[in-house]
Amino acid sequence: MSELRIFYHENDGKLKISKSIDTLKKINLKDIIWIDMNDVSENIESELEQFLKIYIQEDEEIEEIEMSSRYIQTDDSIVANSNFLQDNYVMQPVSFIIKNGILVSVRNTELKSFNETVKKIFVNTSNFPSGYHVMVSLFETRVEYDADMIEDVTDQITNLSKNLNTESDLDQDILLQIKELQEKVMIIRQNIVDKQRVVSNMLKCNFFPEDLIPRLNIILKDINSLFEYTRFDFDRLDYLQDTFLGLVNLQQNNIIKIFTVVSVIFLPPTLIASMYGMNFKYMPELDWKFGYPFSILLMISFTVGVLVFFKRKKWL
Repeated sequence: MSELRIFYHENDGKLKISKSIDTLKKINLKDIIWIDMNDVSENIESELEQFLKIYIQEDEEIEEIEMSSRYIQTDDSIVANSNFLQDNYVMQPVSFIIKNGILVSVRNTELKSFNETVKKIFVNTSNFPSGYHVMVSLFETRVEYDADMIEDVTDQITNLSKNLNTESDLDQDILLQIKELQEKVMIIRQNIVDKQRVVSNMLKCNFFPEDLIPRLNIILKDINSLFEYTRFDFDRLDYLQDTFLGLVNLQQNNIIKIFTVVSVIFLPPTLIASMYGMNFKYMPELDWKFGYPFSILLMISFTVGVLVFFKRKKWL
């Protein structure tokens, strides 16, 4: 859904939202703290570029992975591109531009962290005097959501580990679930690495407000703790995969063992049946009245003998 939101302070200090680009011509630029553009038209982007004297990158530029394209700093502005992870583990690129204390965010989809930040702004307006404060809050909220996603993946790993305790669970679906969880953890890790680079560069900015430096340091500490959690999840998934493959090998060994035992058990009766199936003229048991019962008894005796031998050797 296309949407433009302009957040600005009125003379009485109250925060207002306007969804019309014409509002920029009616208010003082110093009162604006945030302009949020969600899938807006090129005409609005062009008008905003001319009004604020900024350059809004194209989608291809925003998605560039080179560091020179993801963070650009001039004498009076910052351009930072970052990926925001959705609940379906799809990363959505977002571009941030800060100039003269005004934050301009460019995105193409709804994001929970943006909606949550708007709530924070209206709950405590005095904590958001400029676009710098809004941007820091957006990253704080995004890192919190990343932590929630890691916690959710960790719970999924725990449940999978608990369920992996019976032979009936040993199918390829388990291996596919492990692979899917590994992909999720990798995506989350890639996402927080992206945040780490942007926040680290903001810390190096010489005109970033001093009161926000401690908050940026806390974000970095939180990101580092998330790295530890992702590493822990990777280790658990590797262990779980090794356990699964080990159980599969045990299951296959048991199957082969059963086939081997059955083959050995039926080997003596097969030998006896083969002997008496020979078409020789002179075989003593051919004319014997009890020849047939004798051969059956002989087969059973050998079979029982093999089973007793296996039991004593603890092979069964």
